[in-house]
Amino acid sequence: MTGYLLLLAGILFTYMMVWYAVSIVKKRNDVADIAWGSGFVLLAIVSLFLANSIEVRSLIVTSLVLIWGVRLSIHIFFRNKGKKEDYRYDAWRRAWGKAFYFRSFLQVFVLQGLLLFLIVLPVLLINKSGEAGFYLLDYLGISIWMAGFFFEVVGDHQLSKFIKNPKNKGKLMQEGLWKYTRHPNYFGEVTLWWGIWIMAFSAGVGFWSIFAPLTITVLILKISGIPMLEKKMQEHPDFKEYSKKTSVFFPLPRK
Repeated sequence: MTGYLLLLAGILFTYMMVWYAVSIVKKRNDVADIAWGSGFVLLAIVSLFLANSIEVRSLIVTSLVLIWGVRLSIHIFFRNKGKKEDYRYDAWRRAWGKAFYFRSFLQVFVLQGLLLFLIVLPVLLINKSGEAGFYLLDYLGISIWMAGFFFEVVGDHQLSKFIKNPKNKGKLMQEGLWKYTRHPNYFGEVTLWWGIWIMAFSAGVGFWSIFAPLTITVLILKISGIPMLEKKMQEHPDFKEYSKKTSVFFPLPRK
């Protein structure tokens, strides 16, 4: 198992270094967001081929990661295309000064690779376990994943459509799923990874990977997801009223 995980870690490190080189050539660190989803896909597929045996659960989990990761990377690619570097990365570029390239290497690409590896671990363990059978917990996990994927995809689509409409210029998105949670796409991402973890639990490897869904949950709720976006949203004059009426994370009826 150790050799298996080290090999995958080495592949991921090489993958992130390629994207680091791309960021230098393109002069934009937000390519790391495109690398994020694709990195999960890479490790899921490689781990499947390294598995001792390929079972139904392994095929399904790998397929779920493939669908999620490819969709996310394509979405971010077209979201960023033709625009300036994402404001978060641009702020770091200006703040880091002469240390920019070194800190980009460590704080963007190496750190993101580490987080990616921690979050995808349930998938790697499922594929390595070769555990046969498909149980009630697996169906529950798939159902939770589908609910999360729905919120992420529909939330992204609704926001993209809203932004592209000239009539909405200067307005704050408060329609569709955004009426019930201020971050439906973040809620969806956290939820779908808990669904995959439940499938890992069904395969008997959940105990060793519980920190994977916990990592993505803490990352989005407390560190780089919602806190950073909310800070920017607070600049909008309608945000205060919106935040009073709408749940920050879990979808709930408006107050």
